[in-house]
Amino acid sequence: MGSSSFDKLLVANRGEIAARIIRSARALGWPTVAVYSDADAGAPHVALADEAVRIGGAPARESYLNAGALLDAARRTGANALHPGYGFLAENAQFAAACAFAGVSFVGPSPEAIELMGDKARAKARMEEAGVPTVPGWRSPEGAGEQTDDAIVAAAAGVGFPLLVKAAAGGGGRGMRRVDRADDLPAALASARAEASAAFGDGTLLLERLVDGARHVEVQVFGDAHGGAVHLFERDCSVQRRYQKVIEEAPSPAVDDALRARMGEAAVAAVRAIGYVGAGTVELLLGADGEFYFLEMNTRLQVEHPVTEMITGLDLVAWQLRVASGERLPLEQDALERRGHAIEVRLYAEDPYEDHRPQTGRVVAWEPAEGEGLRCDHGLRAGAEVSAHYDPMVAKLVAWGEDREHARRRILLALRDTVLLGIASNKRFLAEVIRQERFVAGEATTRWLETDLDRAVTTRPASSRRIVAIAAALWTVGLDGHSPAGDGPVADGWRSSGSADAPLTLIDGAVKHELRVRATGPGRVAVSRPAFPDAPETIVRVLARSGPRIRVAVDGVATTAHAAREDGRLHVEVDLEQIAVVEHLPGERGREAVAGDGNVRAPSAASVTTVDVAVGDPVEADTRVAALEAMKIETVLTAGVAGTVAEVRVAAGDQCKRKQVLIVVTPAADG
Repeated sequence: MGSSSFDKLLVANRGEIAARIIRSARALGWPTVAVYSDADAGAPHVALADEAVRIGGAPARESYLNAGALLDAARRTGANALHPGYGFLAENAQFAAACAFAGVSFVGPSPEAIELMGDKARAKARMEEAGVPTVPGWRSPEGAGEQTDDAIVAAAAGVGFPLLVKAAAGGGGRGMRRVDRADDLPAALASARAEASAAFGDGTLLLERLVDGARHVEVQVFGDAHGGAVHLFERDCSVQRRYQKVIEEAPSPAVDDALRARMGEAAVAAVRAIGYVGAGTVELLLGADGEFYFLEMNTRLQVEHPVTEMITGLDLVAWQLRVASGERLPLEQDALERRGHAIEVRLYAEDPYEDHRPQTGRVVAWEPAEGEGLRCDHGLRAGAEVSAHYDPMVAKLVAWGEDREHARRRILLALRDTVLLGIASNKRFLAEVIRQERFVAGEATTRWLETDLDRAVTTRPASSRRIVAIAAALWTVGLDGHSPAGDGPVADGWRSSGSADAPLTLIDGAVKHELRVRATGPGRVAVSRPAFPDAPETIVRVLARSGPRIRVAVDGVATTAHAAREDGRLHVEVDLEQIAVVEHLPGERGREAVAGDGNVRAPSAASVTTVDVAVGDPVEADTRVAALEAMKIETVLTAGVAGTVAEVRVAAGDQCKRKQVLIVVTPAADG
């Protein structure tokens, strides 16, 4: 990285992290340049910067991964420093070297440090030399030359099962597979190698013994060009699924002061062993016996850095920029202090009740929660399109408290009070996880979400009587409680008859709600269900509105609902329960084909990665027919019915829309 001061900063990223970097840079007096793809032309980070440059099309490979376009944007604007954020090119040694060649200070470590720590096998060897504990395992000393399946299978016997197959390059859980039995190893090797090659261009693998009951604890570190090195305490990132972090907190509930000191010393030793400069994270595996092991070092700012900022009161991006401009670290180890507890949750555009499938679409309403001890890092706005081209994380909510329980209560309120309508998200899932006894007790391990979490948390609940009644009332009298005539089935009916009664059928996905509504006064609606004649009417009154936040009283109890209408659909959320309804008119035919009809549809907008069948192929219901990738998540599609492939409408590399028919199977005749 550059060691002299700079004049203007280009932020080579998007979304919440780009906005966050721009704010810190401007606070320090540095003018900023944003870059954007065609999909992000109207994004908030673009408006925040002093200048902005279009760098290409929506796919990341045409824009945020286009090193030439990024450096050209720096040249055109006179930016002589570049902050990569995280993801994209943040840990690309070749890009860091290209920045240096172009005379642009790279806000991060040297290309040599990135390259070394990006190779898990070499990084592990260097840590062993530095005396940092590492997980027992195997790596090929000659690199890919000994990467035959036979060599790895033979080595696995010495490592022992269960074990992890890991990609030597990259991170984020890509190319990682758990293997419990020797018989499962060949398939895991093929799968991990293919994914690693596609993600990182390197299929080299290594093996590590699986530490059961482990926690994922990481230490924030910083180094400067003058030999300074410190740690800023630890974070616990054990709540994860498929090796992707979901909830992070600082400090770790499993770490006491003595263990914290040992971990910090090991992390600083890692920094000094490679002459590291800038922000980094030493990731550790903490066993149930209190022993910890080096996993890897991320040579960039982490998504979860806000929890460290919340307990230390420091701005880590400001530290990065000051170190990159040639300054010494702002504080030495003895001067660093922590206070209280912080919890961060990642808001994903995904459906947690459909195996967390990424979702795309328009954000109809967005207002993050505000209040003491709360922070929201985001790059959203109402009307924005969530694209399939980028990571599904749309925002980060962070809560600070005097202690862990205080922070836990605050993050629950923040989730409830954050308005996010129009796309499916994991808000309710996150709240349910945080309410679980295991989380409350601070006992979550890395396998908890996938093995021990209450299955009810991932089962779509039926809509409550309350939210259906609120949706019916808002559909009837409008979001302000006094819709213009024609907006609802009995709009303004209370004025003319006072007792008008009308049928109303609302459709929420595959669920049909048969209702009767009666306007009984200004903004007041009685809702009943003909199918349950003995059930009492629900009386809903619309009291006040402030944007998407609507105060309503349900049977005399006031509460706040979130609601917005767009394209004939009404989105409503109350206490993290959300529905999106349209009116079903008499005689209207359903738009969706029934399940099992032989049409294989895309569950979300995505890229087709493979097509595994051809016209005329016989298939069973569980036969793999194609695979899609959206927001870094692979989805395997199966035939759904036994029969013969009649049509293949896509090819590998194509883009598809949500619910687009990709493959048609003619069902086999019964018998």
